[in-house]
Amino acid sequence: MTDDSTSGPLSAGPLAESSNRLFGRRKGRPLRKRRTELIDVLLPQLQITLPEPGDRLDPAGLFDSPKREVWLEVGFGMGHHLAWQAGHHPDVGFIGAEPFLNGIAGLLGMVDDENLRNVRIQPDDARPLLDALPDASIGRAFVLFADPWPKKRHADRRFIGPENLPRLARVLKDGAELRLASDDMGLVRWMLEHTVKHPDFEWTARRPSDWRIRPDDWPATRYEEKAIAAGRKPVFMRFVRRPRG
Repeated sequence: MTDDSTSGPLSAGPLAESSNRLFGRRKGRPLRKRRTELIDVLLPQLQITLPEPGDRLDPAGLFDSPKREVWLEVGFGMGHHLAWQAGHHPDVGFIGAEPFLNGIAGLLGMVDDENLRNVRIQPDDARPLLDALPDASIGRAFVLFADPWPKKRHADRRFIGPENLPRLARVLKDGAELRLASDDMGLVRWMLEHTVKHPDFEWTARRPSDWRIRPDDWPATRYEEKAIAAGRKPVFMRFVRRPRG
């Protein structure tokens, strides 16, 4: 299936249907019965309701119990990385943004199987979510193996760039990590160029192993494993949000 239309909890907002949308299709193969049930039953319990434009969302208030921090993953794919992090950090609240229905269903399956109570989902474009978050409210952000948009005319659709780095800088706490990864060297160079020159971010790498070797607290995903099997070498980048003022 390649139909981009959705209904119910996955209704698209104005950004999602605009000409500058940053993602591709919303649906892949038809979902199996259990995953369809998770979309219908579990997603409404975990889906974030965004406030009116201009109002702010309280990320800490999204969770049933107090959390020491809230972390954000933009474009969580099939959800393996987010679910791993949530399982290993039960004292952290996790927000994941992803418009792809099959990926949302995949994460919901892991949330259900592992009884992860610290996950909330924005099943759509991440930009309205970022705009609704308060300043300095996110302790870590991940943008991993995003769509490289390899055609030159589509380069402005890449998530990491001049439009969204200020959004991320605003919501990240001082000293918070921004983690980026890709197996597409064109996108790696693009992300590195834009993030290094942004005044609010500092690249932490000091030696080649810092971007060639994935840290222990950064689990491999199936996508990454497929990329390696195909001969593509992923690059792992960590930036920190410089102190304000």
